[in-house]
Amino acid sequence: MTLNTQTTRTVRSTTLLVAFLISLFYNPLSTKALGSVVTLPSLADFSESVQNGKADVLRGVYVNDVMALPVIQQPYGNAGYVSNTDGEITEFRMASQYGNLGLLAHNHLSGESFSELAIGQEIRLVYGDGKTQSFLITEVLQFQALQPTSPFSSFRNLEKDETLTAEQMFKRVYLGDRHVTFQTCIESNGNSSWGRLFIIAVPKVQGSTAIQRIDNIQ
Repeated sequence: MTLNTQTTRTVRSTTLLVAFLISLFYNPLSTKALGSVVTLPSLADFSESVQNGKADVLRGVYVNDVMALPVIQQPYGNAGYVSNTDGEITEFRMASQYGNLGLLAHNHLSGESFSELAIGQEIRLVYGDGKTQSFLITEVLQFQALQPTSPFSSFRNLEKDETLTAEQMFKRVYLGDRHVTFQTCIESNGNSSWGRLFIIAVPKVQGSTAIQRIDNIQ
């Protein structure tokens, strides 16, 4: 490996990590109206509403009785972008470079519904041509940000004795076998960026149950 190649890969890895940190840390100050009740459309109606004819573009996420949300893509060159519009999910472009899907939303907007997701639920992804892919939720991960005001915070697993650096966190939730990762913040004690919630779902196969887990990469 030449020095130039090694340097390029190092810079690229650093850029990916910083983009992930920004997407974790950034949380705008706008608030969501309370008390609204939303009736979900059928999967067929939702699919029709988000189609744009582009077969390779993810356009929506549907979960029975939980969410029917359109997906927008991050602008090129803005890996920390997360939509400030309620009723939208943002696709994390960096995750696709590893063959996976990252879905981001602020916890006071569309990310609020992420906390209603549970192991065993089926996720349906809708693409621009109407094609759908099904995934099963296998993991719900919750972490406390040990330095919640810092984009370089380490994270403590709330379920077991484990503390991860930001780089380890990125690898844990976005690398590995094909999967979808939902990501939002956890609010606690008035701090909207106190922690991080990750929901991980793997491709559904005929007769499968939600017991598969993605490979851990440290």
